[in-house]
Amino acid sequence: PGFVTSTRREVAMALPKVDGATAEVLPDKDKVYFNDYATLVQQQGMLQDTVRTSIYQFSILENRADFTDKRVLDVGAGTGILSFFAARAGASEVYAVEASGMAQKAEKLAVSNNLTQVTVLNQRVEEVKLSERVDVLISEPLGIALVNERMLESYIAARDLHLKPGGKMFPDFATMYIAPFSDDALYNEQVAKTSFWNQSCFYGVDLNALKADAQAFYFSQPVVGPVPPQSLLSQPVIKEFDFNTITQDELTNFVLPFEFIVGGLSMLHGLAVWFDCRFPGSTRQIFLTTSPYEPLTHWYQVRCMLLAPIPVASGHTIFGKMSFEANESRGYNIQIIATNAQTGVSAENTVVTQCALHHFQYTSQTSTPMYAPPQTGVAASACGVANGAYAQSPCSMDKD
Repeated sequence: PGFVTSTRREVAMALPKVDGATAEVLPDKDKVYFNDYATLVQQQGMLQDTVRTSIYQFSILENRADFTDKRVLDVGAGTGILSFFAARAGASEVYAVEASGMAQKAEKLAVSNNLTQVTVLNQRVEEVKLSERVDVLISEPLGIALVNERMLESYIAARDLHLKPGGKMFPDFATMYIAPFSDDALYNEQVAKTSFWNQSCFYGVDLNALKADAQAFYFSQPVVGPVPPQSLLSQPVIKEFDFNTITQDELTNFVLPFEFIVGGLSMLHGLAVWFDCRFPGSTRQIFLTTSPYEPLTHWYQVRCMLLAPIPVASGHTIFGKMSFEANESRGYNIQIIATNAQTGVSAENTVVTQCALHHFQYTSQTSTPMYAPPQTGVAASACGVANGAYAQSPCSMDKD
């Protein structure tokens, strides 16, 4: 769905000085963002994510009591699919707010499906004027690693501007997970890209002066794709986001400290990130998860590489932090530092997420780590890894 950040801050949150990713050479972030979400190709990709679309439908239609005769606002409606679910759950009025040109397509679908209670508003959410506040907010404001594209800021703006006190938010809560991983093939693939610049006579030119810059650039890209569960070296740590109370400032700058106990001998190459979120239905609470133990979604998982691997062994403690700073390209500068408490070996990196550059898609086969976490009990299920050593995410469906 198309969003816009809800505030313009006086002090620009710039990109770090990573060669090839400086803000001044990037196209206009909002133009790129809205144009992207105005395409049917992009919308189709999200609609065809059956986990995403099904869970949203379940959360609304199985909680009709929360929607019947209620006024609903859909933030960043896209094609209007969530608005249509709300209308069919009995909502009296549904405002489908979409800032991109996809609003015209949503209007066309509302008319063709005879959903007369749906009003499509081709506006930014902070520009919308309603006669009264709504009972329910619905939205899909989730980016890779939960926060990328900074869509949550618009969702929070809609809460402050348009939701009645005590009104419901679907979703209303999310959890970010991070865990250390080992993947020699992934690390070597990134290193191999920099080897091009390790030439002393390329058409008579020495390229070595740019090798460090190339390494900084390639390793600054988040790796978006499925994470093999066996590559994870420890249980994840979490950060919780309560959309009912969180502020804009808490979204633009936050720190996730961590301490992991490693399960076996391996090389730690970085941190994997995923998330889940909750739909607080009166009849049934439903969860959507992007866990590596669950069916894959279009969010995949995200890996943030360290510039150098850290050797680890069973019982070693890895401590450090991930610092998220919102940048002006609808993403985050993620600064990572990690240290092996037993050996003192440290590594760090700055990963840059943004909407204007394609994220690195992992193409190599995953190598088998020296240590693979044991899987006991049922190997995999719709509710994660039953009795498994690192099954942390809640079930994709509901939680009794």
